[in-house]
Amino acid sequence: MLKSSATLGKFLAASALGWLALGGIAPAQAQASRIAWLSPERIYNESRLAKLAGEKLKEEFSPREKAVQALAQRLKAATDKLASEEGKAVPEAEHAKTQRDVVELDKEFQRRQREFREDLNQRTNEERAVIAEKATRIIKQLAQTEGFDIVLQDAVWASPRIDITKRVLEELDKDK
Repeated sequence: MLKSSATLGKFLAASALGWLALGGIAPAQAQASRIAWLSPERIYNESRLAKLAGEKLKEEFSPREKAVQALAQRLKAATDKLASEEGKAVPEAEHAKTQRDVVELDKEFQRRQREFREDLNQRTNEERAVIAEKATRIIKQLAQTEGFDIVLQDAVWASPRIDITKRVLEELDKDK
């Protein structure tokens, strides 16, 4: 997410620098400047490309997710077995073996779960970078054709009048 936000953010940061350069222009001219705002999260969540990427990632990672879940069930069963042995007269060697099994399963589960999350995050960032690249191109085109002097993505509040998110989404969904 940070990587793709950074790509989209590069254009917006450059626009902000351009806006700062306008500071030397007379106040009457600066007031005529046009500002736009968009929500990158909506772009990453609502666009057709984002939905397709989500489906692609789900298909790609579903088998690994099921394997991690199966390992979690094995760990739970082993933990339950260890807990049931606590009150019973189980030979020490058998109890120690169950404890080792639980510890090993837990390590394996933690490792596979961490790898799964890292790989999923990396692929998500890659897919978002593709969306950000296309969105940035569209934002630049909109800024040029509509005469925007700056396009912002982070704001405490922005008027719906300057929100171009819907327009960017529409153009992004048209783009092949």
